[in-house]
Amino acid sequence: MPFQVTGLISTITPLDIVDILIVAFILYKMYMGVKDSRALALFKGIIVLLGITFLSKVLELYVIYWLLQKLMTMMLVALPVVFQPELRRALEHLGRGRLFKKQTFLDTEETETFLTHIVNTAGALSQNKIGALMVLERETGLGDYADTGVKIDGIVSSEFLINVFIPNTPLHDGATIIRGNRVVAAGCLLPLTDDRTLNKELGTRHRAAIGMTEQTDSVVIVVSEETGIISLAREGRLTRYLDKETLKETLRPLLKESGTSLSDLLNWRQFKW
Repeated sequence: MPFQVTGLISTITPLDIVDILIVAFILYKMYMGVKDSRALALFKGIIVLLGITFLSKVLELYVIYWLLQKLMTMMLVALPVVFQPELRRALEHLGRGRLFKKQTFLDTEETETFLTHIVNTAGALSQNKIGALMVLERETGLGDYADTGVKIDGIVSSEFLINVFIPNTPLHDGATIIRGNRVVAAGCLLPLTDDRTLNKELGTRHRAAIGMTEQTDSVVIVVSEETGIISLAREGRLTRYLDKETLKETLRPLLKESGTSLSDLLNWRQFKW
């Protein structure tokens, strides 16, 4: 046995080690991608089915093994449908590389000015209980969603945004999409989340905000028309009961570019995925 192990180790080349590390990294990233999503339960279910299939083969339970094999074949067809949101996010993440990215991020001074206008808008709308849905574009382009509304292309200001959401005005109903420091469109339609575990108190605005952040990397600010509560949606999760200062501090790091530059790669000790 020691000779066999020694012989096996001697056949391993540096490329084999690189191959194993790449596969391990991919599996780790796949797990991290589903860790905080509903897909985790489905992923665990698949692992359980694989374990039962292997056990039935070992115990020579041929009927169960045959049925599970057929079931696994069917699941290969169903998986792309079941994991569609996760697969879409993964492909979008690959497409956010430096070569494919368009710059929509602001510099430090512009960011602070932008944040002031955004939080002042949210605060004023919250105080007056005026419903609002503001979508901040990051790396994933939102042109398809902007096409469902009215194109504007105006500079962001609190006065402008407040007027957009005033009740009974042409653009108040729907979402406003913001790219950089410009309002791209208003009155836009957003996809609703399919999550049935959400609090029943959450209305269409909140469900649209969650649905939008499930399908893109955007950040969505929601102001409730009924309660005036300010909420922030990102990565399919909703944070509620924010005040102006908390909203500003939460948004600031999210509006910075998350891509990796050459200097980041060279400074590998500080590199984070």
